[in-house]
Amino acid sequence: MITKLVVLGIYFAILFIIGIVASRSIKSLSDFYVGGKRIGYWAVAFSARATGESGWLLLGLTGMGAMAGFSAYWVVVGELLGVGISWFIMAKRFKLLSDKYQSITIPDFLESHFETKTHLLRKVAAAALSIFVIIYVSAQIDVTGKAFESLLNINYFTGAVIGFLIVLAYIYTGGFIAVVWSDFFQGLLMFFGLVALPIVAYFSIDSLDEFIVGLNQIDPNLTSVFGGSDDLWLTISTVLGFAMIGLGFLGSPQIYVRFLSIKNVAELDRGKWVAILFTLLTDFAAVSIGLIGRYLFTEVGQDPQSILGNNGEDVLLHVIEHYFPLFIIAIYIAVILSAIMSTIDSLLIVASSAIVRDVYQQILHPELDEKKMSRISRLVTLGMALFALSIAIIVAVSTPERTVFWFVIFGWSGIAATFCPVIILALFWPAYSEKGAIASMIVGFLSVPIFKFVVQNIDTVGIYFEKMDVLTPSFILAMLAGWIFTKVYPRQSKFNTSAEDQ
Repeated sequence: MITKLVVLGIYFAILFIIGIVASRSIKSLSDFYVGGKRIGYWAVAFSARATGESGWLLLGLTGMGAMAGFSAYWVVVGELLGVGISWFIMAKRFKLLSDKYQSITIPDFLESHFETKTHLLRKVAAAALSIFVIIYVSAQIDVTGKAFESLLNINYFTGAVIGFLIVLAYIYTGGFIAVVWSDFFQGLLMFFGLVALPIVAYFSIDSLDEFIVGLNQIDPNLTSVFGGSDDLWLTISTVLGFAMIGLGFLGSPQIYVRFLSIKNVAELDRGKWVAILFTLLTDFAAVSIGLIGRYLFTEVGQDPQSILGNNGEDVLLHVIEHYFPLFIIAIYIAVILSAIMSTIDSLLIVASSAIVRDVYQQILHPELDEKKMSRISRLVTLGMALFALSIAIIVAVSTPERTVFWFVIFGWSGIAATFCPVIILALFWPAYSEKGAIASMIVGFLSVPIFKFVVQNIDTVGIYFEKMDVLTPSFILAMLAGWIFTKVYPRQSKFNTSAEDQ
């Protein structure tokens, strides 16, 4: 226990130092929210990937590998496609236009792009962003509490508060710059921690053939790429549910604010290869770790959850305890907390910017100077963080059977369904109108809870939508709503997004 605490103490000290150093660079609202648009590609790429993955990568995806088997590799395919399209096709176009508009938030970008005459679009975007980001932050705080409880035998609520206070400390002092550099450090830990474990495990397994045969004996469905169901539509729904998680990389604000912050498009060209490599290796490793844990610790006919925890979420801890000494285990605990905290910090900055920049400054008090706005930003960040903490505690008390997977994916899907269709259509369809964008956001926003809490409970089709999850149908409906409302309420003036702007 002492070894674990010493290693974690060093880890937390590094985060505090990053926050203190970063605070010296905060001189304006742009510095606090996008690092003054002077961040390099290594930091942006690692920060974007660490933020996009979160604690779900280490606890949720490893657990999915243990429970679903080979079919969980569809998540790797989906995330590679999502990250690839985002960095290779969308990022440059978005960066050029956002710099042209001098945007420092996503609602900034949307209001400038559609040349709005009112603030309705900004209000809808800021409101939707605030709500789902708070849910997503709450999910990450929940994961923090679970991590402290399972890894250090610290009370869930105590652990949630400790993790919350650590993240808040360096965000409050250093803003976005502290977030990016802490994410870079945490991303490095995540990368090497995940990639190293399957390599170590592989050399302890007699052969790959024996590994596959062993999994097949435990459960033949584990070695089926399509999940092993005889129901064709259920198989399709399952594969779509796994693969379409990658849709969330196509415009989610907590990721695209990194493109706002990067120095220039040349840095994007370099960063895209870092992002792709990070995604391929870490996602593949996470699923593989889950499979290894299932092979090592469960037997034929045994309920895997009785050994590996709810939805297999304890599998990573079992594997590292099986292969490593105490000191390395302590480092892996820091890796797990890194994955969680790298998302909490980014989300809090995005949520704070929606309130301070997009509502308070742009709508209510445009006359306020940058210095005063920076102070207000810190206070709002504190307030939203406390609100998210309270939600996490309420959910923990009222829903003890929740899993990392559904809580995190619900928040992730809400943000993605609300904003990704809008960003995609804004970048690639010049005719897309303001009313179409508002319709896309509202439909995407409402569809996520409807599919989660209503459609999935319908007897005849609920199981298919449960396997598909909420993001894919919500995303499709949001795109369709944008197209319909643009046709009914066409754009009056078309902003130039032609090739010369690219």
